[in-house]
Amino acid sequence: MKIVVASANEGKVKEIKEILQKEIITINEIKNTIKVIEDGKTFEENAKKKAKELYHIVKIPCIADDSGICIREYQNWPGIKTARFLGEEKAGNQYARQRNEFILNKMQGLERKRRKVDNITVIAYYDGKSFQIGTGILSGYIATTCRGKNGFGFDEIFELEDGRTLAQLKPEEKNVISSRKKALEELKRKIIQ
Repeated sequence: MKIVVASANEGKVKEIKEILQKEIITINEIKNTIKVIEDGKTFEENAKKKAKELYHIVKIPCIADDSGICIREYQNWPGIKTARFLGEEKAGNQYARQRNEFILNKMQGLERKRRKVDNITVIAYYDGKSFQIGTGILSGYIATTCRGKNGFGFDEIFELEDGRTLAQLKPEEKNVISSRKKALEELKRKIIQ
């Protein structure tokens, strides 16, 4: 069975292939540049919307995800706006450091116990008839400085219990604990049963 992944991110696609052990096709391979407006109120709504819209174009089962960080001190902000809270024009990964520094400045002076954060990933699978959903959560803290060279997005400010940020982990270490891995494992159990 072939599955189309609504992503061109090579690291993400590699992880999906390894965990699901299915033939995965990327939107690059089908030369699709679908741009879905993420206007849902939850990660799940956004993931479902992306999977369904892509399915209607390719007519092959599709997987799409939505993810972000939810800072407990701020009622789970930025949540579904993690990549876009500085505005749509600054949603790309090239603005990740700017977003991260905004968060660090906002939280300046807060003690560690008030810096708790959850990284949430929701992955939707749609086969034209129904959805299956996988959800993964990784909990940690917002660091006080940007640290590490690996990873992307908020990895350089997402601190684990042991004090390392996700960006300080080797990719294989991160892949074992990531919220995406947890979501994919849950999804795999549902679509292979």
